[in-house]
Amino acid sequence: MQGTALVLGGGGPVGGAWMTGVLAGLSEAGVDLGRADVIIGTSAGAIFGARLAAGEAPQESYERQLAGADKVDLRVGAAQTVRFLWAALGSRDPGRSVRRLGRAALGARTGPESELLDAVGTLLRGARDWPDRALRIAAVDAVSGVLETFDGDAGISLLEAVAASCAVPLVSPPVTAGGRRWIDGGSGTTANLHLADGCRHILAVAPIPTAVGPHPSAPRQAAQLAAQGAEITLVTPDGTARRAMGRDLTANARRPAAARAGHTQATALAHTVDAVWRGDG
Repeated sequence: MQGTALVLGGGGPVGGAWMTGVLAGLSEAGVDLGRADVIIGTSAGAIFGARLAAGEAPQESYERQLAGADKVDLRVGAAQTVRFLWAALGSRDPGRSVRRLGRAALGARTGPESELLDAVGTLLRGARDWPDRALRIAAVDAVSGVLETFDGDAGISLLEAVAASCAVPLVSPPVTAGGRRWIDGGSGTTANLHLADGCRHILAVAPIPTAVGPHPSAPRQAAQLAAQGAEITLVTPDGTARRAMGRDLTANARRPAAARAGHTQATALAHTVDAVWRGDG
């Protein structure tokens, strides 16, 4: 067991804003995020993980949230929510639950894939090529329900990989890449901490620690990794952050407050996080 992993989970526009505050707060307090041997991103974590891997400073992403930049318009209606819950909660089997979501996503009437690709391309801020730094992006095969990861050797573009990871079932269309259709990497487990299995030191930031449906939570996955010998720090929204984020994680108006709450939370945790991250804990 060796190496370090930075794991960034999904969380929509508001959860992503909180994440930028956490990363900026940790960085400003002296936590060296650059020592990660690999960045693993899911959904919102795929966007900000890709930007971080491409060299964007955490403080820059944070300041953009405070300024209202990186706006994402996700229109989620009551009917979409009901269909999502019906699919996700229709089985106690994790694999079947994800396959139900995939079938629902493939049959849903949504906008064209080009709209999602354009929106994600804007959020990537010019990062079109896979970075030299190790980056793994999680997405789910819409047909099989299997979670897979993309990297620079996957044969698809960075834009396609990140868009696939962000394709929220029933809200966004599944993304076509590599001859297959893909949905959001957080369609099962929201943060996919298990993808860091084998790493000795793990820092995980999970805006949504518990998924909808019969899937392991981020704390449960963190406990499993720790039991296998990993030194892991899991950061999830505290009470203040949850109040700042609210219930609607698509509400752009909440992003600045969520980002500030993440920054405050990370500043308070930085010493403990750094000790584990560097192996001194």
